Amino acid sequence: MYTDFKAKDRWTGQEVHCIYQAIVMAISTRHADAVDVKFLASGRPVWVALSHAAWPEYTRRTGDVITDPMAIAIAGHYLKSVIESGMDDGREMYNLTMEETLYHLDAALKALQAA
Repeated sequence: MYTDFKAKDRWTGQEVHCIYQAIVMAISTRHADAVDVKFLASGRPVWVALSHAAWPEYTRRTGDVITDPMAIAIAGHYLKSVIESGMDDGREMYNLTMEETLYHLDAALKALQAA
């Protein structure tokens, strides 16, 4: 659902086609405690950095683990919401806190269940 999706930009009304490209442990590339998920948004590279602290917290709360497909769904849900709300300001990277990461995980899981 979030590996290849479209979102309508709130301000321009243009459709933005988002395609998942990569998932990278940020500690190895930029020494950050995050999991980076890369999308192309109508050809523009956009990275969504998910707080790595969300992984043990989610396990503590639920007993489950965040998988790579779930991480892609979190980042995709966040990116779609940023575009549709008009908050996309053209940045190349968006950083999510642990709370934001878990919020978008819950929202993405609900959207996937409803589909």
